[in-house]
Amino acid sequence: MPSTPDHSPYVSPAGRALVLPGLPAHVPLAVQIRGDLVEGVHYGSVAATAADGTLLWEVGDSSAPVYPRSALKPLQAVALVRAGLRLPDELLALAAASHSGAQPHREGALRILRLHGLGISALENTVDLPYGVPEREQWLHDGGTADHLCQNCSGKHAAMAAVCTINGWPVSGYLQPDHPLQQLIAATIAELTGEEPAAWTTDGCGTPLPALSLAAMARAYGRLARAAATDDGANGALSAEAAVARAMTAHPGMVAGEGRDVTALMRLLPGAVAKDGFEGIQLVGLPDGRAVAVKVSDGADRARMPIAVRALAALGIPEAAPDAPLAGLAAATVLGGGRPVGIFAALDDAFPA
Repeated sequence: MPSTPDHSPYVSPAGRALVLPGLPAHVPLAVQIRGDLVEGVHYGSVAATAADGTLLWEVGDSSAPVYPRSALKPLQAVALVRAGLRLPDELLALAAASHSGAQPHREGALRILRLHGLGISALENTVDLPYGVPEREQWLHDGGTADHLCQNCSGKHAAMAAVCTINGWPVSGYLQPDHPLQQLIAATIAELTGEEPAAWTTDGCGTPLPALSLAAMARAYGRLARAAATDDGANGALSAEAAVARAMTAHPGMVAGEGRDVTALMRLLPGAVAKDGFEGIQLVGLPDGRAVAVKVSDGADRARMPIAVRALAALGIPEAAPDAPLAGLAAATVLGGGRPVGIFAALDDAFPA
């Protein structure tokens, strides 16, 4: 894994202009209609993969490198389990989470640390307020301020620090690209996705961040979900892939939180392994090994789940059909003066029939 750059390679030395690399061939995927006009359009790309990891179909450009952001967390958690991490399922789900910062999330991250003789000072993630809106409002009402446990990646960071103690690696500096932990994670990501990263940078919480194609990410999620559905632990223990995926599907509230669409999807679609990421990323792996990966080009959070549900419908998933359980995640009513005047939804004709 190469060193993480200290600055963007696309900013001119004078800092006045961007020199853009080649742009992905994204296409229109979702629209907001108000009255009789299209008010907003979101472009993006989608990859759908088969159980064997091959590409079933794509919309837009599924081969262009993207930063998966927090959708990498389940893959990172697989590396941690392979390195000896053993946690109750609810805490392992938290290690793969972008949690809302509710009390069970904060206390769960602290439990991971204490189980391994560590304190909050071991965490090297950024400080933040709770990610969930109700959780943030309550935290501020109670006089709370930004801290390491509230930050949505604290479960992952607690688990990373724990793995360092398990293996006798330095806890300090566990985010450095040349640290044994990050080297292991990089190798695991390449194995699960079947692809070497096109580039490396740094994620918002401080972890090394690879650029991968949507097709590669979908392949990895299909592998995780299928492992959870088929691994019987015949060799004495579940595979790391199955352990992480089963923890996530058993505790979707720890993966995100109440009122979050990722938690809702996993509750409505049994066996699905779902994870979002900043800048319009959504992954869904299915128990039969198929998967979909979504990138919204403008990073709009509101578009990723409607597009993902429409992609699941294109795969023939019954729960994603109109008026089926996932319909509430597939579209939103646009209001004007408190009454319906339009709709926000994915474009049907952008997807395979």
